[in-house]
Amino acid sequence: MLPKPQIWQLDSSIQIQPEAVVSRTLINQKHGTVTLFSYDQGQGLSEHTTPFDALVQVIEGALDITISGEVFPVQTGEMILMPANQPHALKAVLPTRMLLIMIRS
Repeated sequence: MLPKPQIWQLDSSIQIQPEAVVSRTLINQKHGTVTLFSYDQGQGLSEHTTPFDALVQVIEGALDITISGEVFPVQTGEMILMPANQPHALKAVLPTRMLLIMIRS
C-alpha cells in the first residue's frame, strides 16, 4: 500500500533544542528513508560509515560535513551527497535544520 500524499513544512516540522540533536522520521521504506534533523550550534554526529548513499539538504543554518577527511561547509539551501562506505561526520556551525535522504538500493 502506498502512503497517502502529505505536505510537510520542513522549517517548522522540527524544533531546535538547546544543546541537543533531534530527529523525526518522515518516511521509512524498504528502499530508503527521509529524516528531519535539528542540531543546536556545536552539536553533531561523530564519524561513522553507512553502506548506503545519503543526501543531506540544509533547510536552515550551516554544517561542516567531513567526508573521508575533507571538510565541506554546507549552508541553507545547499545539498551534498555522502557516498556509501566513506567515513563521514557533521557539526553544526549555526543552529541547523536538515533533511537526510538515505537511499538503500
